[in-house]
Amino acid sequence: MSEPRETLQTSDTASVSSSSSPECAVYDDTDFFTTQRNDSQSSLGVASLRDMTMSLSVELEHRISPVSRLPSELLIYCFSKLSSGMDLRNCMLVSKTWSSNAVDLLWHRPLCNTWPNLQNVAKSVQEPTSYYPYCSLVKRLNLSNLSSEINDGTVQPFMHCKRIERLTLTGCKELTDHGVTTIVNGSTSLLALDITGLDAVTDHAVRAVAENCPRLQGLNITDCSKVTDESLIAVAQNCRHLKRLNNCTLITDESVAAVAQHCPAMLEIDLHNCRQITDESITLLISRGRQLRELRIAHCTLITNNAFLELPKHLAFDSLRILDLTACFQVHDDAVEKIIDTSPRLRNLVLAKCKDITDRSVNAITRLGKNLHYIHLGHCAQITDAAVIQLVKMCNRIRYIDLACCHRLTDASVKQLATLPKLRRIGLVKCQAITDRSILALAKMGIDIPTKPTGPSLLERVHLSYCVHLTLQGIHALLNRCPKLTHLSLTGVQAFFLREDLITFCREAPPEFTEHQRTMFCVFSGHGVNKLRDYLNSEDPASIYDTEGTMYDEREADDGEADQQVTGMMNATGLGGDDDDMNDEDEPGEESQDGAEADG
Repeated sequence: MSEPRETLQTSDTASVSSSSSPECAVYDDTDFFTTQRNDSQSSLGVASLRDMTMSLSVELEHRISPVSRLPSELLIYCFSKLSSGMDLRNCMLVSKTWSSNAVDLLWHRPLCNTWPNLQNVAKSVQEPTSYYPYCSLVKRLNLSNLSSEINDGTVQPFMHCKRIERLTLTGCKELTDHGVTTIVNGSTSLLALDITGLDAVTDHAVRAVAENCPRLQGLNITDCSKVTDESLIAVAQNCRHLKRLNNCTLITDESVAAVAQHCPAMLEIDLHNCRQITDESITLLISRGRQLRELRIAHCTLITNNAFLELPKHLAFDSLRILDLTACFQVHDDAVEKIIDTSPRLRNLVLAKCKDITDRSVNAITRLGKNLHYIHLGHCAQITDAAVIQLVKMCNRIRYIDLACCHRLTDASVKQLATLPKLRRIGLVKCQAITDRSILALAKMGIDIPTKPTGPSLLERVHLSYCVHLTLQGIHALLNRCPKLTHLSLTGVQAFFLREDLITFCREAPPEFTEHQRTMFCVFSGHGVNKLRDYLNSEDPASIYDTEGTMYDEREADDGEADQQVTGMMNATGLGGDDDDMNDEDEPGEESQDGAEADG
């Protein structure tokens, strides 16, 4: 067994508190499960603090000021508004009363983002003679910031922390079953555990969770490649309060059925890439999960229409808000109509790469009306302008829409999309029929827009790769009319990737790209968007625009040539097939799953 690294030799209680202090006013850590109000406040209740009532004689003896005579509840409330751990530490130095009421907040989530901080925390929780029982004060422990340095020996000191409620070990690949079981044994208060990417963890550790953590509400075992049905069935049977589950790829219908039968409070379940799951378990999961809000079964290729058509006819699933069916190739229009009928309050619907989806499905989706905020129809190549136009008219609160590789769409669809008042992200990758008229509509320039919007555009991310008819003039107008734009992808658009002066502002291509892909790559993000806008505004238009044509030219005779050209470009970069598209890489701070299709 590996041993902990050497700890610091000089550290008193005050310095420990200072170095490990979190910012308690805003819980913005990277813990995986933080959505339930009662969960996030479960360890801050006054009942968990020692009774600070003092007799009159003690007050007189110590000459306590009026502010120190405030009830503990008020002191804790005031301290919880402090945004700095150092401020809390200073409050602890005022008096014993203040100290006793501030220490819980300071140690509720010790900061372990550096090795010295972790050493101080580890030393304090092991100290048997400390003034406060620090090991009992720790409720949230996140070691993911030091994932490469964490091993079984590192976590050994935390075996004394039996009141941990949220434990995040994401990416700590050196941890084994021994390290995980060291912490979870006896941790009956544990509510959420994230061991994403711990490929050395097996069923032994997950069984220990099932046996020791009856209050568990959230479990993330994504990429734990050695975890199987055996331990997950034990979790389902013993952890009846389970609400959130991210599974690994080895599970089958057996464990999904166990979750459906034993965990009626399930809210969110992610089964993406669980390719052994079939219709039967999904039907059972939805039927039993009357509180289910999120269901993600992307790339579960055995799922067919029957998973939804076999749902009980008399039941409605009003709680379901998010459904991801990416690459469920056997899901067709019949299933989509059934989904909309039974889940009328869906907010996010992902049907990307469901290639048999037609206008019939889109017309069914329009019944969601104002509830629909996010729709992904990438690679649904049979969709036409008529369906998209109707979708926009009926669902005017859409914020995100992806129509990548919907080759039948023209400017008519984009002009209608431009009227969406809340639209922030749009994906039109490989929609080769669109022209600058679409771009001017998105820029709210009033060019042939059915209902002219007012005010500046709210667009933040626009994906236009391989839209070969676009010109520099159109993109320039988009940049100037979209002040919130932070991401613009133009890979394969000749007006850009062939211009050395413009690609200077482009971000670096991912290292795994081939030489051809690097040549075509043209994605502007963050400051790159602003620099591109400033450069175009500072130059003489005559010197930067191609004066041989304008953005209003309708060279229909050249469309065939342009189509052949873009096909050749995509084949050269290895992007000729739908399944080979690559997703944009998100900048730090962006959502981890952007959803827009490949820019290169």
